[in-house]
Amino acid sequence: MSDVIDELHRRGLIAQSTDEDALRKHLAEGPVAYYAGFDPTAQSLHVGHLLQFMVLRALQRAGHQPVVLVGGATGLIGDPRPSAERQLNDRSTVAEWVSRIREQVAPFLEVPAEQDGFKGPIYVDNLEWTAPISAIDFLRDIGKHFRVSQMLAKEAVSARLNSEAGISYTEFSYQILQANDFRELFRRHGVTLQTGGSDQWGNLTAGIDLVRRTESARVHALSTPLVTKSDGTKFGKTEGGAVWLDPTLTSPYAFFQFWLNADDADARTWLPFYSERPAEEIEALVAESYERPAARVVQRALAEELTRLVHGEDELRQAEAAGRALFGREDLSALGPQTLGAALGEAGSVTVEGEVPTVAQLLQQTGLVSSLSEARRTVKEGGAYLNNERVTDPEAVPGEDAWLPGGWLVLRRGKRSVAGVQRGAPAAS
Repeated sequence: MSDVIDELHRRGLIAQSTDEDALRKHLAEGPVAYYAGFDPTAQSLHVGHLLQFMVLRALQRAGHQPVVLVGGATGLIGDPRPSAERQLNDRSTVAEWVSRIREQVAPFLEVPAEQDGFKGPIYVDNLEWTAPISAIDFLRDIGKHFRVSQMLAKEAVSARLNSEAGISYTEFSYQILQANDFRELFRRHGVTLQTGGSDQWGNLTAGIDLVRRTESARVHALSTPLVTKSDGTKFGKTEGGAVWLDPTLTSPYAFFQFWLNADDADARTWLPFYSERPAEEIEALVAESYERPAARVVQRALAEELTRLVHGEDELRQAEAAGRALFGREDLSALGPQTLGAALGEAGSVTVEGEVPTVAQLLQQTGLVSSLSEARRTVKEGGAYLNNERVTDPEAVPGEDAWLPGGWLVLRRGKRSVAGVQRGAPAAS
């Protein structure tokens, strides 16, 4: 077996681990079953979860057995947040989200047909073993192994205890449920390694301790670092909210643009985390980014690799084509209506109903200019474009043949300012 720990360290993917020498030896002795858990507290995973997939995939490439837990039980409770109590979702909603997330995870760990030694994932739902436990059995057989002083030491728990919101016993008990998952997976699938975010370290070590106490066995854990932005804002957030992996919540174009628009310092930090390229190639890209910052080579590498991983090759090509087309470097008509609509949704758009305004009026309505006089001046100076064709008459009204698939017009001012116009309902007769 290759020493995957060295790779994870090189990429900066290990924040903490239990006895590393023992873990290296354990991994070197043969295929190890390992797991990561994902709670269905929303209908989709987001880019914050991608770091766990990077670890899962690295261990899988090294010949180990991935086990993916989607928490139908823990998702009904929710891990304590530092600020306030989670809203509890109803059982049917959580069950639906379990199914959605299970399908979302699958492509990340599909076994390449040409790759020998890859082990396909095992999928589990902790509701299977948690639901049958009675309250008495939970307290007598599991709860007795936990010390309240250790549970209180968890950062999110201590923060809540010292806040006005406090913490309910429901969320306080989450750590016990996750620890029991490790024990059950050790019993059922021989799992001896759990991975998770650094904010989960208390839960990970609680599982290790429970397995030791009840099974007299030694198991391991490692955590990934907390990813942040250099400006202090939360990773994976935009003005529109979280960057989701579900294409119906965040379009492949918007997903691509999130990485492409990353700050230089952030992109250089993130590239080793999220790229599976060889170390030499990553180093070369970072070096080139200092020499040619305008080329955004690191951002483009991230955008291409992760869009391909999450959404597939076809959606990557569409996202790239949309970016080129909006700024006049490719034929707009080659884009599908969904891709075009998603791209213009990100750029900003307005809807027109009834009589179609003039180009000058559309420039003003979309916010590309502040007034009609500025719109006319922009046209006169040759800086206004309709569907990538330079506009010469500010009073011209776009004809029927100007509308692109999906009922769109693309307006552009200069090289970089783009907005969309979508046709609404026709005027009443």
